Amino acid sequence: MRHLLTGLSVVVLLAYPFAIYFGIEKFGLSILGGILAVFFVLRIFTAGQTKLKEFKQLAIISGLVGITLIVLGVLFRSNGWLLFYPVVVNACMLMVFASSLKQPQTIIERLARLQEPDLPKSGVQYTRKVTQVWCLFFLFNGITALYTCFLPIEIWTFYNGLISYILIGALFAIEWVVRQIVRKD
Repeated sequence: MRHLLTGLSVVVLLAYPFAIYFGIEKFGLSILGGILAVFFVLRIFTAGQTKLKEFKQLAIISGLVGITLIVLGVLFRSNGWLLFYPVVVNACMLMVFASSLKQPQTIIERLARLQEPDLPKSGVQYTRKVTQVWCLFFLFNGITALYTCFLPIEIWTFYNGLISYILIGALFAIEWVVRQIVRKD
């Protein structure tokens, strides 16, 4: 049951920009905020299922921030607060990835070791570089998400609900191709 709840909360939160775009008009801030708050609580509740402690913390922090933005939006009767959620998620991801660069094992190395426990030295160096690339991505994506908060809601939704996901997918795909090439050498 917890896996189902985790999956449901992830799907809903991935659809967050579209929920904001379509939901505010249709349901209003209070009802939409209440619905989203339930999924943020679910996200916090299911955070323990993640294998890495940083991702558990990320789920809890992003859930709490999501609830806080909803409360601020309802209190101040402003939808604008809800637009900052993608900015916060990118900032949190940047902090997780960047702080891991100061540790003996980066977050990417730890993820890689879940599949390949005996990662060679070249793999360790590679994962450090990949972690740096993701840091740059989250910085760029977060700044862009922040910029879109001050643009029309259609542009905000288009970037945060589509373009940013395409960019994430493209980075995953490019990294996978590069990894295959690096492994052959």
